[in-house]
Order: sequence, then structure tokens, then C-alpha cells
Amino acid sequence: MIAYHFPPLAGSSGIQRTLRFVQHLPSFGWQPLVLSADPRAYEKSSDDLLADVPAGTVVRRPFALDTARHLQFAGRYLGWMARPDRWISWKFAAIREGLRMIDDFKPDLIWSTYPIATAHVIGSALHRKSGIPWIADFRDPMAHAGYPADPRTWRSYLAVEEDALARARYSVFTTPGAAQMYQQRYPAASRRIVVLENGYDEESFAAAPPPTESAQVLDAPARPLLMLHSGIVYPSERDPTQLFVALGRLKKAGVLTEGDLRIRFRASVHDELLQHLAQTHDAQDFIELCPAMSYREALSEMMAVDALLVMQASNCNAQIPAKIYEYLRADKPILGLTDSAGDTAEVLRGAGLTDTASLDSADEIARALTTFVRDWRLGNLRLPQRLAVQKASRLGRSETLVTFLNQAARENCAPSLPV
Repeated sequence: MIAYHFPPLAGSSGIQRTLRFVQHLPSFGWQPLVLSADPRAYEKSSDDLLADVPAGTVVRRPFALDTARHLQFAGRYLGWMARPDRWISWKFAAIREGLRMIDDFKPDLIWSTYPIATAHVIGSALHRKSGIPWIADFRDPMAHAGYPADPRTWRSYLAVEEDALARARYSVFTTPGAAQMYQQRYPAASRRIVVLENGYDEESFAAAPPPTESAQVLDAPARPLLMLHSGIVYPSERDPTQLFVALGRLKKAGVLTEGDLRIRFRASVHDELLQHLAQTHDAQDFIELCPAMSYREALSEMMAVDALLVMQASNCNAQIPAKIYEYLRADKPILGLTDSAGDTAEVLRGAGLTDTASLDSADEIARALTTFVRDWRLGNLRLPQRLAVQKASRLGRSETLVTFLNQAARENCAPSLPV
């Protein structure tokens, strides 16, 4: 399993997908071997999740650097040294280490996972050198309209995905929209393109500290609704501008005050952007910016607040924030600021949650916030449907992955392209 996102990396929910597969696959008869990166390549690291890696799991961490941090001079670096991404240096030692692992353990399959494109570069090389079937876990689309913005980086992404769609036994995506996009883009590979959604880890919720939010002991009429956005606020893919426009309008009109609503942004990574927007639209009274916390503390906070906020722009209609499945498990009302035609809105509707508004419409957001606060005070907000929550567990996702692993191992062959 070739994965850049693996403990002790910190600050990304993307780490959960590989980590939980590593935890659960042994119960289905598969023993994972992990090929990750030297922790020096990580911008942030933490021991928080190292204990979740099962004892005895083989984890190799070959040399890797972050071009932007380790190979820059006077704040600049050469573009070719960061294509397809800033961790391309990982490729060289990882291929050597991967071949040693193949010699030592004789694995049945190779599995690599995005969003670090270099992982697929490594997976393809090991597949071609060994002939072992390869599964490319894309999660989300790679090269699509406007992303990556740099044309040469975009072409390098396209080359990686073209290679994977030609050679991999399965190409795996986390949403139906992404899978459909790639089936249309690569019709010859359409039968080898499958969906495996993200999920939540029940064991992590069980081990989370009990909620301690003091607001929970107060009656709703005596305090503001506390709504949490947990995780990164991407300036494009989760652009919060119209949310702040709406908050400013509601404050000016006297529809909502700081006594009605408090939105907490936890570990946004872009606090300066949020502060600027709040000041520009006179919405400071409605928000609070909080630093990152441990994974299980973050889960505890989700269960403690009154409601949860998810944001996803229409340019990401074929993507679903991984955090949304943990939101569902937290069993709290969810306000979705997203395009009604996108996969994120579909997940919410599938869980019986209908409080949504378009992220790029201040008018819709203002109406949604007003209704949401009113319904909260009346005790009328909907909670996620239990069946939808149960289906989203990581254990269930692992069982689905096993069907792909078993099929690929039985066939024990790659597509017709020469290796």
C-alpha cells in the first residue's frame, strides 16, 4: 500500500483512508504492507495516530523531501522539481524500497493512493517492473478544468492519470460523479473504474474523549447556536465569501445577532482569509477561529456542538469532503453550503438532511441560516438517518475494498498494455 498520507503525518483527514484500511483488512484475510514517506517530507507531524497502526504491520519510510521546503533557494525553486507534485523526490528511494519489499514478502497486489500523485508514479513503476496487479486509488479527480492551474503541472497530472487508467486493474474513486467523469474520459477503462466512498471509524469515536462543551448544559434560548466547521477552508473549493456576505447582511438587518449564532472554524489553515472576510463584511461577532487539535479531540468536538457546517463549491461537484462521514456519525444537524446537483448534496439528502444552500449565493445562505437557527430553537432540526450512518463505516468500506482485492488477485493479470 503506497501512501504518502500515513502516521505520523498530521493535519489532513486524508490520512484516515489508508490507516483504517490497514486496521481492518487483516480481519478479511489480507495483510497490508505499507510503503510511505520519510516523515521529514511532512509539513506537520504528530504521534497522535501512530498507536492506531496495528502492531506488527510492516511500514517502510524511504527517503523523501518536500521541494518547496527543502530544495528552494531564496524562497524559489525550479518548477520541474515539483512535477507532478512537491514530493517527486520520494519516487527514487520508494521504487528501490518497494522492489525490496516485493522480493521479501511476495505481495499479491500493489495499491497506491492519491492525492499525492507521486504515489501513482511509484505504483506504476513497481507494477511494470514486477508484473504484480495494481490498484490505483484516485479518491478524487486529478487533472480537470482549471486544476492544477499551472499548464505544465496539469499536463504532468494528465500523464499520470492516463498511465494509471491504462495499466491499473482497478481505478478507484470516492464519488459516483468522479467515477462517471472518468468513465466518459476513458471509455476503454470504464469497466475497471469503481466507487469506494470514504467513511468514519467507529473505534475512533468510541475512544474519543466525552464531549465537554459547556454550552450543552444551557437551554437553547439562553445562548447562540454553536456551529462547527472542522478542517481546512480551501479558498477556491470551499470559498466562504458569500457566507460572510450573508452574515453581514443578517446582522445589518437585525435578523441575527451574536446571541443567535456562533460559527467555529477549527483548523481552517486559512485563518487570515477568514479574519479578512469577517472584517470586510462586519461579521466578526459571528465567528471564532480555533487551532488544530488531535483527531479524537476533533471527533469529540463534533459530538459536543449544536450543529455542523460543510462547504463544497460547485467546481467540486464530483467530490465529497471526507469529513462529512464523521459529521454523519457525530449525530448532529448539518447545514450544507453546496451545489444541489453535486455529490455532497446527494450524500446529505441520502441521510435525510435537507438544510442546504448554494455556497455561491449569499441570498440562499441568509435564508438557510435564518431558518436553521429558528428550527434549532424550536427543536425541529433533522438528525442523520441511522441506516445512512451505519452504511458509512470504515469497516464496511474495507469489506467493499476486499471484493476488489480478491477479484484482482484471482485474475492476477494487468490490462493489455505492455509492461
